[in-house]
Amino acid sequence: MKRGLIVTGGSTDKEFGQNYIKENAFDLMIAADSGMHFFYETGYYPDRIIGDFDSVHEKTLRYFQAQEGIEWVRLIPEKDDTDTEAAIRLAIAAGCDEIHILGGTGSRIDHMLGNIGLLGIGLTEHVSMFLVDPQNRVRMIRENLLLSKREQYGDFVSLLAVTSEVTGVTLTGMKYPLKDDTMHRYSSLGISNEIVEDVAEIRLENGVLLVIESLEKPC
Repeated sequence: MKRGLIVTGGSTDKEFGQNYIKENAFDLMIAADSGMHFFYETGYYPDRIIGDFDSVHEKTLRYFQAQEGIEWVRLIPEKDDTDTEAAIRLAIAAGCDEIHILGGTGSRIDHMLGNIGLLGIGLTEHVSMFLVDPQNRVRMIRENLLLSKREQYGDFVSLLAVTSEVTGVTLTGMKYPLKDDTMHRYSSLGISNEIVEDVAEIRLENGVLLVIESLEKPC
């Protein structure tokens, strides 16, 4: 398995990001445009840098331009996709079958929602994708999923329908179980569930679910 890390230009807690890199063996690290700031401030070096570089500080840009061994992909500002989407497709083209995204959340709700939507690329390309910050880990599924209580990311597990409906939803090992239920897109039914057994299982027949693991408080 080839694991990739993408750091984008959203909010990235430096200490959290450093620990996340230490705890995960990434084969490829990509800076998407101003995601370079995280690497500059922490002393890590990305393997690849991609973007139109319209939002990165000139000092940071010059620093990495002076480094050897970094592959650059320059995009034009007038494009249809975001730097984050381009970075995801770059990671997939490089053979990554698991991608973790840092900096994909923050104050720009439009970018955050867009980045959540980009998790769907993982479904179409058969790549596991995670959007991660100090309080949340988000993924998108259309197949059954096992969640270990010992390895869960946070205190709560929330489920939101991405497609208009998700049928055959069965939840076991959780505080609020479901059996062969249908979840609808415009509903808060799946918010703030909890794992109560050693292993919880999310089963579904048709549709796409957003799975959000959240800490009660930031770590």
